[in-house]
Amino acid sequence: MFRVVDDWVTKAARTRPEHPAVEAAEGALTYAELDREADLAARRLTALGVGPRARVAATLAPGIDFAVLLHALPRVGAALVPLNTRLPAEQQDRQRELAGAGLLVEEPLGGSTGPAGSGATRELDPAAVHTVLFTSGTSGEPRPVELTLANHEASAIGSAAALGADPADRWLCPLPLFHVGGLAILLRSARWATTAVLHERFDAKRVAADLASGSITLASMVPTMLARLRDVGLQPSPALRALLLGGGPIPPELLAWARERELPVRTTYGMTETGSQVVVTEPGEASGRPVTGAELAIAPAGGEILVRGPMVAADALANDGWLHTGDHGRLDQRGHLHVDGRIKELIVTGGENVAPALVEAALLEHPAVRDAGVVGVADPEWGEAVVALVVLDRDARAGDLRDWCRARLAGHEVPKRVEMVARLPRNAAGKLVRRDLTTLAGSH
Repeated sequence: MFRVVDDWVTKAARTRPEHPAVEAAEGALTYAELDREADLAARRLTALGVGPRARVAATLAPGIDFAVLLHALPRVGAALVPLNTRLPAEQQDRQRELAGAGLLVEEPLGGSTGPAGSGATRELDPAAVHTVLFTSGTSGEPRPVELTLANHEASAIGSAAALGADPADRWLCPLPLFHVGGLAILLRSARWATTAVLHERFDAKRVAADLASGSITLASMVPTMLARLRDVGLQPSPALRALLLGGGPIPPELLAWARERELPVRTTYGMTETGSQVVVTEPGEASGRPVTGAELAIAPAGGEILVRGPMVAADALANDGWLHTGDHGRLDQRGHLHVDGRIKELIVTGGENVAPALVEAALLEHPAVRDAGVVGVADPEWGEAVVALVVLDRDARAGDLRDWCRARLAGHEVPKRVEMVARLPRNAAGKLVRRDLTTLAGSH
């Protein structure tokens, strides 16, 4: 049976009209202002021929104009396709083609056309495609994923159950909005009528200053961002109750530093297909239970992590009704999830499986290592040889790093080769791009 739900921003404009909805470098909008601007933008979209089931691509920077477009498109029944602004134009065109997007919004939508209210509705279909986001593409070409309003609603409810939803919340987002981790902050803030604080790009000093100001209650970032904050001397934040950390393996020494500084770091596990995280740990924990609404299982053959629930994109489900994540992991007796890494990334050396993330974590504990990436390279003796590429903060010898690993890992997990490089290939979300890492390893 067809049903509709109230537009989140419209509802927030009724209940908290003067409360800040979005803050960015260029200014801020209250919920009453965001509601009005979204309605004007919706009428402008209608005048441009955008209607139900249309898909609109955008390259707007994180900020107020992006938020206006995000909330305007559902009012005309259309979906947003945020493009990766760090890709060259031809790759952006490829994303538009894959997502079926026609109109490209590169500048703010201004003005209005037609009588008041023309082309816009405040009652939305929760089953309609709301956003089309691309996977991170760390091991292959990024794929489009269709997420509905119902998916985002379930994700927001699961997040609130895990973290709480305080009316005074101010969620800091230094992540790109073309990835689900960043976009989810804007959507969850609208769902609970709280404030999203957007940074156009990650600047460690600016993030540290915002956290130190005492105005931020929640923040999301990837491990490399937290490492940069450590480098600039981040101090405990008086109001911060959760610093969500996800998107890749987290060096144990970084978590230890965060605990020493009494930073409320909570690690997360999720992906584009799940509308962001489906597992959130308690502070100081390395594993956690699924959020409300999410169900986890481990495939009997192969150990693959399976997920299902109302936050999972329907087109990502297999015939058995589960999302097959491609990640290897296990559930302990408490029902906590432990993630080993991508199944396709497992290195088979001499008949033994090696999880690159485990070796990377060991290397990152070394005081000289700033960054590390581990891949398997074809080898006539071992089938695949474990090869580590490291970025150093200070001098260290390859043999010393191998000895360091030998003291912490099983023999087959110790890199056969350690190469020093200037930088590692990471995408906008801070994740290692494995296919590029493999190419880099093969060139040394």
